[in-house]
Amino acid sequence: MPNTHNIEITRPWRDAIGKYRICQGASGIDVDFVMEAKSYTIGNRVGVKEISRLISRLRHRQFGVLITTAHLANQVYKELKSDEHPVVVLCASDIAKLLLKKLGNPSGVQRSLDQNH
Repeated sequence: MPNTHNIEITRPWRDAIGKYRICQGASGIDVDFVMEAKSYTIGNRVGVKEISRLISRLRHRQFGVLITTAHLANQVYKELKSDEHPVVVLCASDIAKLLLKKLGNPSGVQRSLDQNH
């Protein structure tokens, strides 16, 4: 996300804190966020336990970002929405769309992955 900055990795490959810039120039403001990443295999999903940890870390005027290679359990998604928790979720399909947008096609994504391993 291009408007993120001051990112500090708190647990390698899994957690981070940072700032997200809303608007540019003198009227812009920075909002703090807490991020967690969950890498799960196909067929698994993020449950109540995992999302509760993220929500418990949020402080006043912060929002959460959950990035997962899986998807959310239905109950978790319903609770996030009904309780109006300030959490943005990026799941496997969102990640795939972002990669394709940035790298053009599946072979471009694969080349990028190969170069980074």
